[in-house]
Amino acid sequence: MHKNHNRSNYIVLLGAILFVLCTSFAAHKFYVGIYQVAYAPAKKRLQISMRLFVDDCNAALYQNYHQKTKLGDKQEVAAEVSLLDTYIKSRFKVQINGKFYALHFKRKELENNVLICYYTCEEVPKPNRVVIDNSMFTTEFPDQQNILQVELYGKKQSALLTQNSSKAEFVDTP
Repeated sequence: MHKNHNRSNYIVLLGAILFVLCTSFAAHKFYVGIYQVAYAPAKKRLQISMRLFVDDCNAALYQNYHQKTKLGDKQEVAAEVSLLDTYIKSRFKVQINGKFYALHFKRKELENNVLICYYTCEEVPKPNRVVIDNSMFTTEFPDQQNILQVELYGKKQSALLTQNSSKAEFVDTP
């Protein structure tokens, strides 16, 4: 298990480096998203941040809803952000201790060509088991890789999700 944990950390580190390097270019040739999930015990809340290439967001919305959007542009409108929220909620599912929890959109920001979206799951009891099903962009881009980093009670775990493997389980181990 220790060897697998190190490999997982290596994959996350490599993906993060590639992601940062590519955020300075207008176009990219690989598809990756980084998702960070952390439990805040004092607030009984799961906090989620998603780092997504803005052009991937616009392309996915067009392919799924046949609407051209201008996310990340000065001409962006609230209806486009709402459409992105609908897309994310259809592709990112959170199950905690066997129960599904709704995502609540908090805000978004643009950093270069990366859209950072913030979500929460509210009224979450102490999570012993968290299952995340993340199929973001995998239908639109078969090469999409989603790097998932989960922190439960100070312990970090990670997973690499793809079109063929979109679900990961994280447990709070003593």
